[in-house]
Amino acid sequence: MTDHRSAPRRLRVMQSYSALRDTTNPYLKQLHAGLSEHVDVRVFSWRDALLGRFDVLHVHWPELLLRSPSATRRALRRIAVLALLLRIRVGRRALVRTVHNPEPHETGSAVERALLTVVDRWTTLFVLLVPTTPLPVADRPFEVIPHGDYRQWFEHLAVPPSEAGRMAYVGLVRPYKGVEELVAVFGGTAAEHPTWTLRIVGKAQSDRLAAAITAATRDDPRISARLDYVSDAELADEVGRAQLVVLPYREMHNSGTALLALSLGRPILVPRNPVTSALAEETGSAWVRTYAAPLTAADLADALATVPDGAGPDLSGREWAGIAARHAAAYRRAAQLRRSR
Repeated sequence: MTDHRSAPRRLRVMQSYSALRDTTNPYLKQLHAGLSEHVDVRVFSWRDALLGRFDVLHVHWPELLLRSPSATRRALRRIAVLALLLRIRVGRRALVRTVHNPEPHETGSAVERALLTVVDRWTTLFVLLVPTTPLPVADRPFEVIPHGDYRQWFEHLAVPPSEAGRMAYVGLVRPYKGVEELVAVFGGTAAEHPTWTLRIVGKAQSDRLAAAITAATRDDPRISARLDYVSDAELADEVGRAQLVVLPYREMHNSGTALLALSLGRPILVPRNPVTSALAEETGSAWVRTYAAPLTAADLADALATVPDGAGPDLSGREWAGIAARHAAAYRRAAQLRRSR
């Protein structure tokens, strides 16, 4: 007999990011593409969030929903977020949040912190990228799903050979990422390592940071910078030409840039902590060099002297097909938790 029962309805999952643009984090683009195999995934709009139909809202950086340069827009966003949270709570929809970092990198106002506390308390299920991430709310359901790699994302682009002695920092230039400290340490190596070069690539968050880095490029011809967003092809070229990618974050928890460099076959130098030590153990200690902060010229020299040659890092546990499927399973679990309450 023919089974005329209809297939189960696909979950409607709204992500907290808006339209996918050239500058959108490739992590989100790859997640979006992978999820389309499993759920009805859609980008965020305030109209759909407050009036449309969805089963699960997946929030990545909740503070971004609240922030705006305009005081009026900030106030409206706070009201809208509270209305959205109430709609989720009353309508028995599920709220899933990925904990990319234990705390926002830039501290917000008291009102923002209070609203973020409500977001955490009303979250149905948390997604942790590493198992050592503390839960924002104790004893809340969670899943550990690692950050995916970028091998497939960049596989169609040319990656040039590395240049001896060339180091690079890539990614947004923000205070907590320690770029100024890297520039200062590198600047002190001119006498002993005149052939070294340092390339800074990424949009500066403030005019002050941009001015400081630009001044360093004038003072030391070995330092160059492109302080803007770059295309994927340009990023592959910049990372590929580096012999070593240096990420001297003052606070490093999860770093997509670290995985991007590893995906392009370039070793990284990062501060030593439980997260980076676990990454070194997973992918190979030759590919993830760690140092005890603060960064020194000796750390740069040691990392350059031990650049690996041969097979790339082990990223087998970070393929997107499996990661997307695990997210879909997490959404189904969250939806079931809400239905059962």
